[in-house]
Amino acid sequence: MQLDTTIAAIATAPGMGAIAVIRMSGSNAIAIADKIFRSKSPKKKLENQKPYTIHFGEIADGDKVYDEVLISLFRAPRSYTGENMVEISCHGSQFIQQQILELLVRQGAQMAQPGEFTLRAFLNGKMDLSQAEAVADLIASSSEAGRRIAMMQMRGGFSDLLRQLRDKLLTLTSLIELELDFSDEDVEFANREQLNQLVNQMHSHVSKLAESFSLGNVLKQGIPVAIAGKPNVGKSTLLNTLLKEERAIVSDIAGTTRDTIEDTINIGGITFRFVDTAGLRETEDYVESLGIERAKTKISQADIVMLLLDPTELVRRLEEQVSNIKVTLTPQQRLLVLINKADMLSEEAITTLEQQLTKAHPLLEMLPISARIHINIDKLTHLLLEYGKQRITESDDVVITNLRHYQALSESVKALEDVKAGLALNLPNDLLAFHLRDVLRHIGEITGEFTNDEVLGNIFKNFCIGK
Repeated sequence: MQLDTTIAAIATAPGMGAIAVIRMSGSNAIAIADKIFRSKSPKKKLENQKPYTIHFGEIADGDKVYDEVLISLFRAPRSYTGENMVEISCHGSQFIQQQILELLVRQGAQMAQPGEFTLRAFLNGKMDLSQAEAVADLIASSSEAGRRIAMMQMRGGFSDLLRQLRDKLLTLTSLIELELDFSDEDVEFANREQLNQLVNQMHSHVSKLAESFSLGNVLKQGIPVAIAGKPNVGKSTLLNTLLKEERAIVSDIAGTTRDTIEDTINIGGITFRFVDTAGLRETEDYVESLGIERAKTKISQADIVMLLLDPTELVRRLEEQVSNIKVTLTPQQRLLVLINKADMLSEEAITTLEQQLTKAHPLLEMLPISARIHINIDKLTHLLLEYGKQRITESDDVVITNLRHYQALSESVKALEDVKAGLALNLPNDLLAFHLRDVLRHIGEITGEFTNDEVLGNIFKNFCIGK
């Protein structure tokens, strides 16, 4: 990317709408806009106007008028990119958008690359690298949890925490390296006890941040919910009911679902990722057995496991199904036992069944439903929503959602453990300084103090053009 050029791109998504926005950034952005803009006010030049103002007029090339537009002006350094910027709001016709963009290119602008506006904002010091990545996360967010985490990161919450830790460690690292210059005089600038306390504090903070990735990834991608149970118990019917579409094939033939079927749904601003699994049973069918093994894997990865039971089966067999599934779950996973086909039994029979299951498995969460005629489906979605809200409240602190950040933090934890071991063994200052610099480098990779063109290219190539 040639960062001394003026770039232009359509910033709105493809398709026809009421209005569209075309952005331009660079030292010549306002001058190029002046060449094609005719203000409704006589002799009004954009170059002479105050920044952060909006101007009404026409986009024209000679006698040919393309559209009536509004132009917003931003001047360096107080703009998104830190450069002069112009945003043209035109009518939403794709033809008009393309014609104006081509006109800007003919007047000297260059087509922007994916993420180039945000890259320029990063390189011009308007945001650090983690904030720049949060811009893409905010655009891609499909739930309240994803939006909130991305917004917190974009506003610098994560960066501020890392910067505070890094500044403290940088000060002590500098003192240790200063001691190396006076090694012959046996001078100690860095207090070892203070350094040990800081390293322990950083290890605790960085480890906590790294561990938050599992929660952050769940909130970003959707809370995984596995629908489990024996064949023909109604798992696929329940999935279709929750998604309100015929997503899975429903059949009376046992073993119809031989692979996992996944789809997402937003309930109350929270995304849930439902997985319909193959029926759990003993089988000699090779393909079906592969599906069952995959089902067990998905169940182990789920935050919520919804076990469907057929109330027409013997209670002893139902108790065994609950026991078998509970053995495979961790204390962090939530088990919801759904007594499906509740329309086939009386309320009294369902109550008796619930009491018998609760006696065998105390504190069991149960709900009678009918996936076919939608009995208590609203109660089920309410339970899911309450769980989702609970997970969101766990994310009030800074939460990591980016794999690159998680990898850098994990490497920082390893380097901090090396520092702790070095302090315990009273290693020489040069070795301690090496490990401390390693910590600083990994943390700096997150915010962009340490980076390279390859890393930047990998990050910004995933952005949409125009952002």
